[in-house]
Amino acid sequence: MIWFVVGLTAISVTLLVLGGSQLVTQSDTRLVRRRLQSLATNGGVQEVRERRRRRAQRESLENFLEAFGARVGSNAAGKKKLRDTLLHAGFRHPSAGLIFMGTRVALAAIFLFLGIVAAAIFGVSPQNRLFMVAAGFLFGWMVPFMAVKRKMRRRQDELQRALPDALDLMVVCVEAGLGLNQALVRVGEEIDRVSSALSEEFVLVSLEIRAGTPRDDALRHLGDRTGLAEVRSFVSMLIQTDRFGTSIAHALRIHADESRTRRRQMAEEAAAKLAVKLLIPIVLFIFPSLFIVILGPAIFRIGELFGVMGGVP
Repeated sequence: MIWFVVGLTAISVTLLVLGGSQLVTQSDTRLVRRRLQSLATNGGVQEVRERRRRRAQRESLENFLEAFGARVGSNAAGKKKLRDTLLHAGFRHPSAGLIFMGTRVALAAIFLFLGIVAAAIFGVSPQNRLFMVAAGFLFGWMVPFMAVKRKMRRRQDELQRALPDALDLMVVCVEAGLGLNQALVRVGEEIDRVSSALSEEFVLVSLEIRAGTPRDDALRHLGDRTGLAEVRSFVSMLIQTDRFGTSIAHALRIHADESRTRRRQMAEEAAAKLAVKLLIPIVLFIFPSLFIVILGPAIFRIGELFGVMGGVP
């Protein structure tokens, strides 16, 4: 009986996975076919118009949020901290801070109003009504900040994983005879296949150098934009090597080895934490199901046995 239930469950899960993958494949094929048909019929004119309309709507919304955020902006210290957080998340626009503050206040007001409307519709008590209104306000206030933090962590993780590969490419470029500026440009072009964020950062460094910014300042700006200790260490190494006239290729090779070792250690640490993280879902979801499947028939059998022994027909 137990093996029959386990086999039936395995067959059901397999059919569900195969059916879901088939639906995803069909939807992607249908989307590609519809796009090709649209391009073949009218040359994509309608799609270009729709894209321009969405761009105009987005620009108008950004202008409104920027103007609204300028009225509710925080103090200078808060603006500096917010600008650094947005910069680490990849938002380099000068008005990103104002747009963020406008979005935060607007969402807080919207969810505050929704909390009031929900409390009035469901007819909750005054204490619960106050709780719902406060919860809606806090939710609308915290969602933009949490979204920016999540994007910042994902971007920094991507930069941290791609940095050792970029250093290896830079070692190859420098040992092949390229200068540091040319190596930054070349690595920025090649590393785009691995990490678009790191490619953009290297391209920005090369553009700043071309615009006349001193190379030390351009490299320091790289560390400030990323907010990663590994990138700041890489920048300090390049600045010191350039200042003291030592071999850049040798210093890059040593730093690349250390960066790869650090990435391997981080992977080993994440693998070691996996068993602890899996303990909670196993105890809460998998063990109860196994107990029901394994001990359920035995419990019914024991109940029937005690019923017969007690004289219950």
